[in-house]
Formats: sequence, C-alpha cells, structure tokens
Amino acid sequence: MSKKTFRYYYWLLLEFIKKYSRLILMSFFIGFISLIGFLSVSPYLKSFFNKQESIGLVGKYDFTNLPDEVMVKVSNGLININEKGEIVPVLANSWEVKDGGKQYRFYLKNNLLWNDDKKFTASDVNYQFNDVKIKVVDKNVLDFYLNKPLGIFPTYLSKALMRPPLIGIAGFYKLGKYKMLNGSLVDLTLVPNTKDLMTIKYKFYSNESDLVTAYKKGEINKMTLSKKSVADTFINWKNSEIIKSVDHTRLLTLFFNNKGKTFSNKDIKDAFAMMMDYQKLSNFGEIARGPISPASWAYNSNLKTNSYDIDTATKIVKKDMDATESGQLNLLTSYDYYDAADSIAGEIKKTGLKVDINMISYDLPDNFDLLLVFWNVPKDPDQYYFWHSTQIGPNKSNISNYQNVKVDKLLEEGRSTVNIEERSKFYQEFQKIIQDDPPALFLYYPYVYTIKRK
Repeated sequence: MSKKTFRYYYWLLLEFIKKYSRLILMSFFIGFISLIGFLSVSPYLKSFFNKQESIGLVGKYDFTNLPDEVMVKVSNGLININEKGEIVPVLANSWEVKDGGKQYRFYLKNNLLWNDDKKFTASDVNYQFNDVKIKVVDKNVLDFYLNKPLGIFPTYLSKALMRPPLIGIAGFYKLGKYKMLNGSLVDLTLVPNTKDLMTIKYKFYSNESDLVTAYKKGEINKMTLSKKSVADTFINWKNSEIIKSVDHTRLLTLFFNNKGKTFSNKDIKDAFAMMMDYQKLSNFGEIARGPISPASWAYNSNLKTNSYDIDTATKIVKKDMDATESGQLNLLTSYDYYDAADSIAGEIKKTGLKVDINMISYDLPDNFDLLLVFWNVPKDPDQYYFWHSTQIGPNKSNISNYQNVKVDKLLEEGRSTVNIEERSKFYQEFQKIIQDDPPALFLYYPYVYTIKRK
C-alpha cells in the first residue's frame, strides 16, 4: 500500500470516528453493561436450559457414606415406614414370623431390576447385621435368624439396598456422571428414571464457607445452612429465597454422667434444668421436651416445658451439693458447639458452681460430668440402645450410664410389640418417666436455612 493510500484511509477513519464518536461510545457502554449482565445471569440461564438442579453439600463423601437424601432417591429397602409408624412393603411382597419371633421369612416381589437392568434376587440383599444370620431360600425368598425375638425387626430393613458404585433398585433416579479426587467425591449427577423429574447434580464442599462462595458464583442453585447469620446475608437477594425449617433428626443434648454422685441426685438434675435459658436457646432451634421428636407418631404432647429459674437452682445447689461435689465440673464438647457450651457454662456458674470446658475429638469420652453434643435421633421411637441399662459399658451406646428399671421395662415392651397403638402407649409412658428422671437435658432441634434461587 502506498503512503498516499495509507494517508487517505487514515484521515477517512478519523473523520468517521469524529462524526460517529457519540454512537461508538454509547455502543461500547451498552455492550459492556450487557456483558456484565450476561455474566451475572449466566448461571441461571444454564440451569434453566439444562433443566438441572445443582445442590451443594458440606462433607467428605465417597460411595460408602453418602447422605440419606442421595441414597433414597436412587434405591429402596425391603420395607418403608410411613409417618404413622406403619411398616409398608416396598421390595418385599410380604413376610411371616416363625419360631416365636426368632425367624422372619421375606417374600420378594417378582421381576424387579437394578438400575443397570440386572435382575434383583434374594441373594442381592446385603444388609450387614452382627447378630442376625441371613439365608437365601430361593431367588425370591430369604430368611433372617435372630438370637432372640424382636417384634420391630422389620423396621431395620428400611435402609436402601445398593450395589457399587451407586446402583439402586426401583428408585426415581440413577447414577449419571461423577468426579472423584483423592478418593472423595467432588460431584455426582443423578439422572431421573421418569420424564417429569429434573436432573440433580450434587457438588461437595469441605466447609460452609466454600459452600456459600459456590452459591454466590453460581456453581450451585440450592444449599442448606446451619447459621442464621450466614443465611441472613441473602435476605436482600431478589433472585433467592430463604426457607427456615427445623431439623428433627438432630437434638442438642447435655448428657449427665449418671454414674457419678452428683447426678445420681434427682434434685440436682432438676436444678440443672432450671439453669438452661430456654428463651435464649429458642433463637437457635425448636425447644425439645424429651428424646422423641415431635414429628414422631409416638411423641407425647402432654410433656411439661422446663422453666428457667436460676434463683431456685442456686438454692438447690447450695442445699444438696457439698464442697467435694461442687468442685470443678468437667463439661466436654466439640469445637463446633463451643459457643453453646460457653453460654451454658455461664448459666451454671451463676449458681456458684465451677465449670471447666474441654474439647473432644471424634471418640466419645468415658470420663466427664457433662457432655454437650448433637445427638442423631432415630426415626423409630425405639431407643433401647441409648437408655437401657444393659447398654452401659465400654464401647456401649448408653454413654450417660443411665439406669432406670421402669424405663428398661418400657423399652423392652416397646421393641417387642408390633401393634402401633400398643407401642405408642409404652413410649408415651417412657417419655413421662424419662422427663421426671432425665438421663440428659434435651435442649433443642436446630433451625436450618435452605437458600435456593427462584
């Protein structure tokens, strides 16, 4: 190109820019704003066009320890338990009880298929029991042999059956793509087995902070938080909604060590109940009245509510505890619950008692006066393993060393009875006695906050 030609186009370009400079600047500005807007809504557009729900979960998981909310979408157990406590057959057609309740024979439904189209047979039932033997009779029949009769045994067969990696049977979803890093799942996708359901992608994060960041970046469109202060940061997000609910599967509990002299005294237990500021605790969850969830068919709605009365508690402590007992009380908890433990310790100290807070790791301790932890409440009201006196000892589940003859009897009757109405009577009475002679203080079921995009 000659210099003359170059100068021509150069001046032509300058004149063009001069003439249309305002239009060029406006176009650039509109383009920049549009780009920012597109980047902001792109996560939602992606979710819309893909028809996929992306859910974030906190925890380190592989295919052996996935949360129930994932498992139940993929597979089923032999039976299910409805909200009324009734046992409903799912993969099983029916069952019969033999040998005075020591043998259960289950008849499976015909023509059931795993998600990989392999036929389901009795030999695929892989429940792991320490004290129950399983014998396959034929392809659709199997027997369970118990060491002693147990009326509620079928309730233990509600857990979803699974083959590795995550192959279920008769579920609404099946496993799609997944990604693992260093033996842990990064994400996994569940593909629906019917057209009316949306694909679900679960993404896993190491902590709640990473979970929140992922939501803000648009990696996920749904998450559940445990802290109200964090959930409140999304109140003004017009594209998101916050749903507050109660987690009735977890119960913050202050366990007494009933083996020691201090908590063998019922009046002292009552005094500790009066030290709990339930109005303050109600900010964190639904106040509990006992160890059975109010969502359970066996819940006793006539239980009394404990009252905060630090003055009366102080009088009981001064009257019933001698100098030896009123030494340093050892309150154990984990780092996750330190704030709650510190608040409770502050109330206890108002009575003149001394409390030392110590941290525990994953193993439950044997040596403590008070233990503050979240307790996983079983769906069935059978709580034999937690409060029956036979469960006291090393590696046993009665960590509070609780002994009550009446409670023992009621727990035995409750798990030996199949009839729901009869079982309910036993557990109603059980709750009355355990409130009068508590093995622990049942504080609250925590609030949880689900954040999702509209």
